[in-house]
Amino acid sequence: MTYHIAATPLWQPDPATVGETLLAQFMQANGYGSYGDLWQWSVAAPEAFWSQVWRFCGAVGERGEVVLEEGGKMPGARWFPEARLNYAENLLKDGDDDGEALVFWGEDKVKRRLTRRELRREVARFQACLRAAGVGVGDRVAGYLPNLPETLAAMLATAAEGAIWSSASPDFGVQGVLDRFGQIEPKVLVCVDGYWYNGKAVDCLAKNAEVAARLPALVKTVVVPYLAAAPDITGIPEAVNWNDLPASGDAVSFARLAFAHPLFIMFSSGTTGVPKCIVHGHGGVLLQHLKEHQLHGDVRPGDRLFYFTTCGWMMWNWLVSGLASGATLLLYDGSPFAGNNSVLFDYAAAEKMTHFGTSAKFIDAAAKFGLTPGKTHDLSALRAMFSTGSPLSPEGFDWVYHEIKQDILLASISGGTDIISCFVLGAPVLPVYRGEIQCRGLGMAVAVFNEDGQPVRGEKGELVCVKPFPVMPVGFWNDPDGAKYHAAYFERFANIWCHGDFSELTAHDGIIIYGRSDATLNPGGVRIGTAEIYRQVEQLPEIVEALVIGQDWPPGRHDDVRVVLFVKLRDGLTLDAGLIERVKKQIRDNATPRHVPARVVQVQDIPRTKSGKIVELAVRNVVHDRPVKNVEALANPEALNDFRGRAELAE
Repeated sequence: MTYHIAATPLWQPDPATVGETLLAQFMQANGYGSYGDLWQWSVAAPEAFWSQVWRFCGAVGERGEVVLEEGGKMPGARWFPEARLNYAENLLKDGDDDGEALVFWGEDKVKRRLTRRELRREVARFQACLRAAGVGVGDRVAGYLPNLPETLAAMLATAAEGAIWSSASPDFGVQGVLDRFGQIEPKVLVCVDGYWYNGKAVDCLAKNAEVAARLPALVKTVVVPYLAAAPDITGIPEAVNWNDLPASGDAVSFARLAFAHPLFIMFSSGTTGVPKCIVHGHGGVLLQHLKEHQLHGDVRPGDRLFYFTTCGWMMWNWLVSGLASGATLLLYDGSPFAGNNSVLFDYAAAEKMTHFGTSAKFIDAAAKFGLTPGKTHDLSALRAMFSTGSPLSPEGFDWVYHEIKQDILLASISGGTDIISCFVLGAPVLPVYRGEIQCRGLGMAVAVFNEDGQPVRGEKGELVCVKPFPVMPVGFWNDPDGAKYHAAYFERFANIWCHGDFSELTAHDGIIIYGRSDATLNPGGVRIGTAEIYRQVEQLPEIVEALVIGQDWPPGRHDDVRVVLFVKLRDGLTLDAGLIERVKKQIRDNATPRHVPARVVQVQDIPRTKSGKIVELAVRNVVHDRPVKNVEALANPEALNDFRGRAELAE
């Protein structure tokens, strides 16, 4: 089944103002009249394109003469090999010292504002702390933190010094943190005394003490006070209160580094084993984020950029790069449905948010709650909305345009931790079609391959990138010969990045994502994307959320599967024969008979990662009585118990 491709768009750019967008200006500066022609040039002449991105987007640093060496190798291409730059310098570059760098809301408990000068002071304080702890170029600094202003300052100081930053959110358990930070041996740990979630205070001091004690390379722990001004940190080895760090003025020094010098260590979700440590470099992250913010998102100086994210998800790194484009960051920590479900829209209205970033699951939930923010809130400043984390259903598109705003760029975006950015995303010069991601990213030679490795359009296949791009990982940590890196992306097709998304390139040159390839169902040899089933099921008012897997059937066989659908119902409801039949009818009528589940089973909750992604593979392992290798990666691991030994799946 393929989504019906809409003939008419939900939104089109206003001809009177589209020329003001940064993308239109970039197109004009380079002599291109259409996005399609610009994209073709960007992938055919990458040296010229990425040089222009550097200039147009205002990257600070020494570019050098050479743009690309070994451009035919993937991996192996080397971008800007003569360049010297620093990511943090670009985020803290000269501007209005008294202009707002960030606004922070911690649910409805805490509100703070920092000017650019005040942010630099915090960065300088922590940079002095790092130097006193003996942190140098290439050392690791780990953040076990909420999305606080101090988190941003600590990252910027780390990057300025040439050390490597890595972070995890404080809702991770001790083992989940050690599975990550234990691999990279940080010299300094930054943590928090606790945080707010859904109006409740969550203490973190005992977890911090255990984590710090089990990181042998650690020489200093800095505790950010959030719940209390002076928390008791005596049980944490070598600990100091952030507020007790000495003042250092507002002068930050920046180490100019190679383009590929490590900046971030990101972690894969870790649901199939110990998380992979993915290393990203200063130059690649900077150029890609500048391109995505300014050209694809039309983020301009003075805009107010928000993304609902924790520090354990790559969207935090993507968000904070907005400083390099002159935006004010709107940071939030806590439940997205605090304050009678409306806190994020309260934030948008109060702070005149211009760009609202969230997940497809948030949009689905907001629709289920019956929210009508376009009527209840002043969203006149809002120009763009971003959605990622999972495919945004066509009905999600409808809700945004019906209930938020008709004149808004809705950019469904998709990429991942692997590239700390997007392969496919939005563009303010293009129309938005229902259920489609607008375009392939500039400079990203994205295609969809069939099983034979041939590019196809209008057919489902594997999302691939056929040429190198600057934000490819520098490598994996503790992978000296590159074997793990190569196995992750390049085994399926030689010299081609295979991303693992089951996708379709449409007649509009847009993209539809049907789900992860490794979670794709294959009943009777027909590939089905899980998003196709979720789209239908979650339209039923009784169903809050669903998860679908392929169960080996008959038992013991591994050459065929049957479709099993797990559903979480609204409070007080019980799955009965009538609802099961309506679920099956909804799928049969709107998809195909092959999509119809053989079994529909009620569960109390749907297991998900810390960043909110449902974990089909972990559930599939539980159903088949196989171990789940890293339950610490899950936000609610106890939910897996409800999938174990279900009588409905034995017949």
